[in-house]
Amino acid sequence: MRVVFMGTPSFAVPALKKLAAAHEVVLVLTRPDAVRSRGKRLEPSPVKSCALELGLPVLEAKRMTDVVLDALRGANADVFCVAAYGCILPDEVLTMAPLGCVNVHASLLPRWRGAAPIQRCILAGDDETGVSIMRIGHGVDTGAFCAQASCTVAGKTADELTAELAELGGDLLVDTLPALADGTAVWTEQDESLVTHAAKIEKSELRLDAADSVTDNLRRVLASSDAAPARCVVADKPVRVLMAADGRPDAPRVEAGSFAVASKRVFVGCSDGALEILSVKPDGKRAMDAQAWAAGLQGKQGAWETLS
Repeated sequence: MRVVFMGTPSFAVPALKKLAAAHEVVLVLTRPDAVRSRGKRLEPSPVKSCALELGLPVLEAKRMTDVVLDALRGANADVFCVAAYGCILPDEVLTMAPLGCVNVHASLLPRWRGAAPIQRCILAGDDETGVSIMRIGHGVDTGAFCAQASCTVAGKTADELTAELAELGGDLLVDTLPALADGTAVWTEQDESLVTHAAKIEKSELRLDAADSVTDNLRRVLASSDAAPARCVVADKPVRVLMAADGRPDAPRVEAGSFAVASKRVFVGCSDGALEILSVKPDGKRAMDAQAWAAGLQGKQGAWETLS
């Protein structure tokens, strides 16, 4: 099968690799090189890097210009496959390939339509999430789906869950294409009464808060990222919390809004118990584990608060 693939971040890379192993990927469309780290240098997208390693033709585009449309027509593809491309596709593109345009979405639709389905499922405490192979429509993730696969959520960070869903989505996409080709794919329209929306995560949502529960604060740590880190102020110093755990049942008694160091372990008091801090990155310093961080804290106890 001749495939045009559209994608940009690391989430899309497994799908591209699996498609390239099973089909003829005739063109890869991705967002242009951009500043993607603190080095302030232009860097290729993960999909572009992967495509070049695989020897696949790459076209960079942030919108559908006449040049891009001509390239898509010239690809003479059977199907367009999309995974987190980051560009609105016009009707002409959606109907250009005989088998249409399908998208790998990182949720079990209709739950978590939108930009941040992985972080949202963690913050909401969902037991499971997954991937959906869906048609791209005019609304945000509103199209019918023809295949889904699920996995558990509990205890996984956003990065871990993203990597797992990326592999799951790549496998599901490859497994689904034959059904598209022979017309046996069964499409399910989304139940609008079950829709939830996964809006982009705001930094303020991931600030730890002593007035909230251990579970709520732990979910913020698990859902955090470089773009929206889990942060708080401990002993008057701002810090990013990289890893944490529910301190029960062996945590010392710590009042909400206080922290305590016990046996070189650090606990912060929440509304219903203690959250154990496992690793941090203090502002202006390197990442470190709790034992190293505890050595630099002034005293064995003190106050912690939400970052203002």
